Amino acid sequence: MQSPSQILRVWHCFRSDEDGTTAVEYAVMIALIVAVCIGGASQLAGATGQSFNDTANAIAGAFN
Repeated sequence: MQSPSQILRVWHCFRSDEDGTTAVEYAVMIALIVAVCIGGASQLAGATGQSFNDTANAIAGAFN
């Protein structure tokens, strides 16, 4: 069994090691960027589709 001082030393090393924290921060940042890109592409696709529909209806209305 480890002594309390050994456990505290291991705990302190674990808390001071920020490599895992940095990796998590980057993963969250990348996930948010991907989500924004997907949302933006979805909005753009919807707006473009609506624009084409409006144009098609205007052209059809001009010929009727």
